[in-house]
Amino acid sequence: MKNPNVDRRQFVAGAALASLGLAANVARADRSASKPSSEPDPARAGAPGSGAKMLVLGGTRFLGPAVVEAALARGMEVTLFNRGRSDPDRFTQLETLLGDRDPNKGEGLKALEGDRTWDYVVDTSSYFPRITRASVGLLKDRVKHYTMVSTVSVYGDMESGDIDESTPVARIDDPTTESMGDQFQNYGPLKALCEEAAEELMPGRVFNVRPGLIVGPDDASHRFTYWPVRVREGGEVLVGGNLDDSVQYIDVRDLGEYIVHAAVEGLVGVYNAVGPSYGQTIAGLVYGCRAVVESDARFTWVPTDGVSELGLAPWGDLPVWSAGSAMDRVHGEKAWKSGLHTRDLADTVRATLESWDAMPDAMKQRPAGMTREREKEALAAWHAR
Repeated sequence: MKNPNVDRRQFVAGAALASLGLAANVARADRSASKPSSEPDPARAGAPGSGAKMLVLGGTRFLGPAVVEAALARGMEVTLFNRGRSDPDRFTQLETLLGDRDPNKGEGLKALEGDRTWDYVVDTSSYFPRITRASVGLLKDRVKHYTMVSTVSVYGDMESGDIDESTPVARIDDPTTESMGDQFQNYGPLKALCEEAAEELMPGRVFNVRPGLIVGPDDASHRFTYWPVRVREGGEVLVGGNLDDSVQYIDVRDLGEYIVHAAVEGLVGVYNAVGPSYGQTIAGLVYGCRAVVESDARFTWVPTDGVSELGLAPWGDLPVWSAGSAMDRVHGEKAWKSGLHTRDLADTVRATLESWDAMPDAMKQRPAGMTREREKEALAAWHAR
C-alpha cells in the first residue's frame, strides 16, 4: 500500500531541481588555491587510467567538478564541453570546448565534430532523449566508454518495497516531450529514456549510474545541508519519524570517484549509486551531526503521524527523511561491490558546513527545509497536544 505520508512528487521535484541546476552554483572560498594543477604529477603516473583522455559534458557545477578532480587525481587528460556560463573560471587550466548540448541552439555540438577521440565520456547533463541521441550519436565511434548520469527517480514504483536495478522504470505517454511537467513528474521517465537512447547507440559500452540524493560541498539544493546547519545552531530541533528510519545519500566526491573508477574498469549496465554502504538512519544522521559540531542541540522526535498532523511534509519541511518509504531503501550492493566507496558522515558534514560558510549570503536566502519560525510553531503545537 502506498504510504500516504510520503510526498513522492516533492522527492522527484527536489531531485530534478538540483540535477537541472536551477539553483546557482556555489562558489568555494579561495578556489584558486584549491584548483588542481594541469602540470603532470609523477606520483600519478602509475595510477589506473593514467594518461587516458576524458571528455566531460558539463564539468563546472556540483557533480561535474567532482568528476574532473577525480580524473585529474588519476593523471587523466580532461576536456570540458559546456556553454561557458556556470563558473567558467573553475578550471581555466583545462581545455574547454564551447557549445550547447542542444544541436539546435547556438553553435550546438560543432566543437565536438571531427575525428578527435577520447577514451571516456561522462555525461552529467542529459535530460531529454533527443539531446542524448545527439551527443552519443556524434561520439559513439570515437570513444570507448560512455557514462550516463541518471537517477533513482527512474523507478516507477518507489513505495511498494525493495528497489534494485531490476525494478521497472517509469513510463510516460509522450516519450518525445521536453517538459518536466508541473510537478516534475516527467523527470524520472525522461531520464530512463536517456539511458535507453545511449545504450541503443552504444550497446555494451554505456555505464548508466543512478544516484540518489547527492550531497556534500557545493550542493546548492541545501537539502542535506539543512541538518548540519540546523544542529549547529543548537536548541530544540524537531526531527520526524522513528529513530531507525532509513535515510540514503551519496557524497558528491564519492560519486565522482566512482564514475571515474567505473570508466577505467569498463563497468557497463545499470548501477544504483546510493549510500552510505554501512547503512544510515535519521537518528544516526542528526546525532552524527551533533557529534561533529559539538552543539547543545536537543532533539524532539515527532512520529510520522504527528508530522502529518502538524502539517509538515517528509522530504520537504524535513529534508532527507522520507518517512521510512522505499525511496530510502534502494539497494546499492551492486555498486558497492564494484568499487563505490562511501566516506564517513563526519567528513561529509564538515565539508558541507565549510561550503555553506563560504557561500555568498544571496545563496542562503532559499534554504531547504522549514524556517526556524515554522519549526518553533510546530514544536509549540506538538508540546501543547
